Amino acid sequence: MYFTKYLLFLQKIVLSPTERKCTMIQKTLSLIKWDAIEKDVELEIIMRYQEVGLKIVGFKVLCPMSREIAAELYKEHEGKYFHERLMGFMTQKITIALIVEGENAIALVREANGATDPTKAAVGTIRQMYGTGGPANAVHASDSEKSSAREIPIIFS
Repeated sequence: MYFTKYLLFLQKIVLSPTERKCTMIQKTLSLIKWDAIEKDVELEIIMRYQEVGLKIVGFKVLCPMSREIAAELYKEHEGKYFHERLMGFMTQKITIALIVEGENAIALVREANGATDPTKAAVGTIRQMYGTGGPANAVHASDSEKSSAREIPIIFS
């Protein structure tokens, strides 16, 4: 009992308020698409993730992404009007796959990327700066923990 009280006391005096809160370390998938690579901005994209405290813990070059991987990755979009165009785009040229890790990584990556449609993305986001529209929106990112858990092994198996 005394030891537990002592630990709690130490935690209160040693740790700052931000260190006292529980952190949620996540891993998420980010793909740098060939349209961004052809603009030679892949390092800028990686640096954007690092600037918000995230780490790159996985890196893989797909040259090009196979149709099988793309089909598995985007299977939730099967039957939608943009599915075939997306599949063709993703399997056309080089893609850089990243596993990005950090506190609240999913939300931070999605915030840095901006809205899927570059014309609706906030100023200064990756998609607003480097995307042009449709599947040529510079990057892909998992949208949830469930998606990350499904998508990472598809690329990094």
